[in-house]
Amino acid sequence: MASVDSKGTLYALSAYLLWGVAPVYFKLIQAVPAVEILSHRVIWSCVFLVALLLALGKVGTVRHVFKDKRQWRTLMLTACFIATNWGLYIWAVNNNHILEASLGYYINPLLNVALGMAFLGERLRRLQWFALALASAGVLAQLVYFGSLPWIALVLAFSFGCYGLFRKKVPVDPVAGLFVETLLLLPAACLYLWFNPSATAMTENPWSLNLLLVAAGIVTTVPLLCFIAAARHLPLSVLGFFQYIAPSLAFLLAVLVYGEQFDPHNALTFAFIWGALLLFTFDALRNQRQRAKQVATS
Repeated sequence: MASVDSKGTLYALSAYLLWGVAPVYFKLIQAVPAVEILSHRVIWSCVFLVALLLALGKVGTVRHVFKDKRQWRTLMLTACFIATNWGLYIWAVNNNHILEASLGYYINPLLNVALGMAFLGERLRRLQWFALALASAGVLAQLVYFGSLPWIALVLAFSFGCYGLFRKKVPVDPVAGLFVETLLLLPAACLYLWFNPSATAMTENPWSLNLLLVAAGIVTTVPLLCFIAAARHLPLSVLGFFQYIAPSLAFLLAVLVYGEQFDPHNALTFAFIWGALLLFTFDALRNQRQRAKQVATS
């Protein structure tokens, strides 16, 4: 059992570390417009996932998805959410808003709890209510005192939260599901690159830039596969504690490497969100211990 746990920990660390350092990759291709990077991300992810599905012998699962209208229509919706999330994240990184992007992924677990309550009938514990109230107070404080909303953070958190919510409704293999999502986005990505006069043709790019654009498929799929593997080895309650690694790394990169200013309105909002996450984490740990005790005494 210990080896399974250590394997799961390694997979989880790999996934969140790769997501955390993703800004470094996008900064390398900063000269390319965000929508163009997103288009390459879709195209090369699709190619990478085709190879993966063939290697895993899971092509049949894709056929089953397209035979079920409800499944592929739901995946069309989740594809729109994930495309919004990917595109805005790329734009935020390349326009020096990494701090606000990291805030979005700090907010995400709290938003997931709220979405679970609103759409899945989940009941919140008292400390979870306090955590949500504290996070909401942080956003309202920025609006009242500084006259601005952290819109990048909110859209990133909302798009990824909705992606997870609707993705739960599709009982399909994760790799096959991601392939269908990228396949549904593929026509738009190809049309954008073909008809947009400002898009650079790969035949005119230096080979180093082309390699980086093709690597978008690997940057997208490898951490996701690590996450899927981690989810098979670790309980979700344990896996959840790794999710703060990625935004924390992005935060450090923004301040220490890319020189983004951690000014008073950032500090105020982050203070509220970090306080909410401390409450949220404390509640999760306490609930986990109580369940363990109940199992031990039953």
